[in-house]
Amino acid sequence: MSQSEAVEGKVREIRRKTRRKYSAEEKIRIVLEELRGEESIAGLCRREGIAPNLYYSWSKEFLETGKRRMMGDTKRQATSGEARALLQENGQLKKLVADLSLKNVVLKKKLGWHGRRSGSVMRFTQAEKMEIIRLVEGSSLPVTQALLEMDVPRSSFYRWYRRYLDHGYDGLANQPSHARRF
Repeated sequence: MSQSEAVEGKVREIRRKTRRKYSAEEKIRIVLEELRGEESIAGLCRREGIAPNLYYSWSKEFLETGKRRMMGDTKRQATSGEARALLQENGQLKKLVADLSLKNVVLKKKLGWHGRRSGSVMRFTQAEKMEIIRLVEGSSLPVTQALLEMDVPRSSFYRWYRRYLDHGYDGLANQPSHARRF
């Protein structure tokens, strides 16, 4: 590479880094100034220090956006406050979906398990106990309320949970019932 090519490359790099960036308000001001018809496009571009091609692209974008707006299209970029509010609403909706999913699972289980309310004593399998523990841990409901929804006694749940923490999944296996002697 010759010295003149290196110098030209350096000049291009400096121009690229020091290029002026126009805000949306400045672009609108320049386009509206020309639309008033007080000055020619060439004169306006010379005064503002921009290329005529750049002006024409801004003008086209401005008019296209106005056309879409007049046709009822109101899509636009959200402000940071709006984005924050949407994220907060999204979080609340996720919690609601989790709660409704829990209730849905509970209702499905109740239909299959026949529940304690039918008068019979219900023994949960090892897998069912693990699923109940996961549901309660993943729910945004308080533990007591989640257990109430699933019709699981709180004392049983905490007994399972303690055995699960001490012995892992194997600790959830059903214990043999103690023979009662009279």
